[in-house]
Amino acid sequence: MPVQYNLPESIAAVIRRLEDAGYASYVVGGAVRDCLAGRQPHDYDLCTAALPQQVEEIFTDKHIIETGLKHGTVTVLAEGEPVEVTTFRTESDYSDGRRPDSVAFVSNIEDDLARRDFTVNAMAYSPVRGLCDPFDGQDDLRRKLLRCVGDPDTRLQEDALRILRALRFAAQRGYTIEPETAAALHRNRERLVHVSAERITSEMMQIVCGAHVGAVMMEFSDIIAQILPEIAPMIGFEQHNPHHKYDVWEHSIRAVESIRPDPLLRLAMLFHDAGKPQTYSVDEHGIGHFYGHPAISREITEQAVRRLRLPVQQEKKLLYLVRHHDTPLGCTARSVRRKLAVHGEELFRSLLAVKKADCIGQATAPQNVTNLLQTEALLEQVLQEDNCLTRKDLAVNGHDLMEWGVSGQEIGRYLSELLNRVLDDPSYNTREQLHAMFEQLRTQEDHMELTVNGMSAGSCVRMVKESLESIPAVTRADIALDSGRVMLYGQNIPLEQVEKALAAVGFEVAI
Repeated sequence: MPVQYNLPESIAAVIRRLEDAGYASYVVGGAVRDCLAGRQPHDYDLCTAALPQQVEEIFTDKHIIETGLKHGTVTVLAEGEPVEVTTFRTESDYSDGRRPDSVAFVSNIEDDLARRDFTVNAMAYSPVRGLCDPFDGQDDLRRKLLRCVGDPDTRLQEDALRILRALRFAAQRGYTIEPETAAALHRNRERLVHVSAERITSEMMQIVCGAHVGAVMMEFSDIIAQILPEIAPMIGFEQHNPHHKYDVWEHSIRAVESIRPDPLLRLAMLFHDAGKPQTYSVDEHGIGHFYGHPAISREITEQAVRRLRLPVQQEKKLLYLVRHHDTPLGCTARSVRRKLAVHGEELFRSLLAVKKADCIGQATAPQNVTNLLQTEALLEQVLQEDNCLTRKDLAVNGHDLMEWGVSGQEIGRYLSELLNRVLDDPSYNTREQLHAMFEQLRTQEDHMELTVNGMSAGSCVRMVKESLESIPAVTRADIALDSGRVMLYGQNIPLEQVEKALAAVGFEVAI
């Protein structure tokens, strides 16, 4: 069955006029590849035998933009659409490892195609002459094979970004990278130092979201480590733990594959266990443990995102997901309310997705996924009930507390104490009951209720307990890991000192 190119009228019109003027003209690159693969191209690049000044003369009645004359590119505004037209050319000398130092115009399309990166991108189509495919790109496309045009080392040394482009094609479209090209990718990985952070980030975000990212990252882990050296210690690091079937790297990659293709979620899975090699210990039974790894993973991720230069809000969300990927989200409506109050709905849902992917990547405890589905059902229940989840939702506010004789920082402390109790039982959220509760709190200054964020295991609970009980005013601390609920007992407990003690060991008072 013949390929239907169905060129947009703006493209076809430009080609017709160039051909009528006697200059061979073609659609080239990705548009041809996509048409042959049965996809609708997003954009079209045109190549022609006409020199830039000749293109301008042919389109004197159109608006012309001299996009890049020294590289042979002119933009013609045709049918209201900008169409880039580039003269057939060859390139030479790539001193910066990214761009040609000089170009030379040539008269035939074959010489132009010879400078391109991969055979599937080195095809051209003319409505007059048909398909031009001097490097068997159509056959490689049929076999979903990615192969460099000519010598792969030469192509990659011309432009190091092609290394990541190859990985992106493989990750997004399931291409197999031809052995000689694959070997050249490994050999030339250090040339990625010539690629800007913005370009690396753009390619990396597309790679991690690819449907075939797992196979690519397993085969080309050395290239990923070249641009993100923080992941190198994870590769091949055995966990020696019955809860994990794979080493840290393979577990992380399987977790990446198990979460929806949102770039931040996938990066969170890539880095969530980056701190495990640093925190590894072995008990007397030979079981591996990674106490405190979420906090270390966050620190490592922070180093990496500085290199990726993510927008500030994306960076904050990524670091939060990594830091709290192991924190329980609750198995009762009461604990889910507390965690929802701490994280907010958006982050709660993201953490839920992260925890599911983490469990799937472990491949040892399917019941944990079932438990998370139950937590998700509780979340929906709590949201439908429209519970009080923040101090703003309380039936009283700071003005009420001032009327009751409280001032300064004590207002915030009492509101938080009242919220903690309402999170346990939403029926308390009436002005009358909160006033009664306030009077009880005021006359019984022997305890304080908090919600602490960041605890992920029994070792965290012990650390928090020891830290809090080291404060002279605290006589006892009762802690519930599932909800983060902390009850402190003592006299005149200083909240500021409590917050500093928790921060010193990597935790925070959330409410």
